[in-house]
Amino acid sequence: MKKAISILAFSFFIFVACNKNKKMVNNKEISVSPTVKADSVQSHTLIHQEFSKTRKQPSDFVSNTHEIQYEAKGDLNLDGLADIALVLRNKVDTLDRRKILILLKNPDKSYRLDKTSDTVFPEEYNEVGYRMHDTEDISIDKGTLHINLYDIGPNGNLFSQFKYFNGDLVLTYIETYNMGAGSHSGLYYEPIKGKVIEETVNTMEEDMPSESKTFQVSKKRFLFENTSPKDIIVKTYNSMKE
Repeated sequence: MKKAISILAFSFFIFVACNKNKKMVNNKEISVSPTVKADSVQSHTLIHQEFSKTRKQPSDFVSNTHEIQYEAKGDLNLDGLADIALVLRNKVDTLDRRKILILLKNPDKSYRLDKTSDTVFPEEYNEVGYRMHDTEDISIDKGTLHINLYDIGPNGNLFSQFKYFNGDLVLTYIETYNMGAGSHSGLYYEPIKGKVIEETVNTMEEDMPSESKTFQVSKKRFLFENTSPKDIIVKTYNSMKE
């Protein structure tokens, strides 16, 4: 009898614990981790709903909290229809990560959201309010998404390219060029091929001689959704120096 009571008590405890970790969001009951506030789960749900899958116009994908900073048009998935890439920034929080939406055009002239990234485009400003890059642009040409960041300061230029392969938008090329005291240096990386070229120009000599080295590294496949070209180029450079 005592054993039966214990089992019932334990079952009741489990039932109460599970229901404490549930909350109604959009008329649906969802489970909430004990370490995550229900409000944060609801916020995540609302953020996800900001970018529904199919809309008539590109602007329909933009929530009230964001605005379009850059827009590029072109046939990215090579189906003969003009797709659109949007760079969105937070209207209020200048330190918030910028988003890139890849909108593929449908035959009925509507658009479908295919890819999003919070990491490809860097923050616009650093913690002290300094703009990270002097000029930024994004374009689509011959099935390639180009993202170009220009800076004559310590950040240097950073160019990256993405292409579709079997439904995945993959990083195919990164180029960086920095001008420092006494030398200029460039790094050209093709992750899919595992090929890196390092170029150094000695500006201390009158004829400014250059030296180029080619390295073979492990082949990588970086997906658009979670790729940071800046982080990748830094890790690649550091691995070459080890």
